[in-house]
Amino acid sequence: MTREEQNRIAYYIACIGAFAKKFSISNAFAYNYLLRYRALDFIVEHYEIEHTLSLDDAVEDMYTISKRNGGPLT
Repeated sequence: MTREEQNRIAYYIACIGAFAKKFSISNAFAYNYLLRYRALDFIVEHYEIEHTLSLDDAVEDMYTISKRNGGPLT
């Protein structure tokens, strides 16, 4: 695995953890939720921009994408 791939994976894990913490849900639930409502797809697709922002900004973006795709968390 390349260093770039390791960095990306670490970033995705950090985003999932931050999302879980913000909404007081488990990491597993956060992962499944973000996958179902396509927020993980967004983070992967826009990694080059998203990883330059704070984790709080990334969490807000994931929340917005999930909500647009029918995610019920508030």
